[in-house]
Amino acid sequence: MMGAGKTTVGRLVARRLGRPFRDSDEEVLARTGRTIPEIFQLYGEPAFRAQEKMVLASALSSGVPSVIAVAGGAVLDPDSRRRIRRGGATIWLRAAPRTLARRVGGGAGRPLLERDPAGTLAKLDAARRPVYQALADGVVDVDATRPHEATDRVVHLVRTILDDRCRAAS
Repeated sequence: MMGAGKTTVGRLVARRLGRPFRDSDEEVLARTGRTIPEIFQLYGEPAFRAQEKMVLASALSSGVPSVIAVAGGAVLDPDSRRRIRRGGATIWLRAAPRTLARRVGGGAGRPLLERDPAGTLAKLDAARRPVYQALADGVVDVDATRPHEATDRVVHLVRTILDDRCRAAS
């Protein structure tokens, strides 16, 4: 979800693991030359979701083990969910809607939050939470967690998940 810390924690995790970092929103900007608000304004949400889906598919099929900050709405697409499940260890940075609302403030630069950010985040959370739960290999609660603490927890979870998978495969 917006405000959970995907970009901040993702960059720290990537650095710690010695992997490239890829952020869905940054990849959309690089691919289109337009910001998310511009895409929403000019072409609408479906066009943004299509871009989001393409950059996720590209990141997951690159062949380069990476840390990917997946856009929160990407999980709503069935093809994207299948790719995420096959892509590696998936960690959900879980936060309560009130925490997310506090972190995103007035929602500047976030088209879905232009009106009533707190109310919108609560609705998005209710719709997406079950999907995030189903996709997550691990969960890190970030309501009262600083980025470096969340990073420590994510790195530990990723290493544990991947070690368990290696043992199960041998």
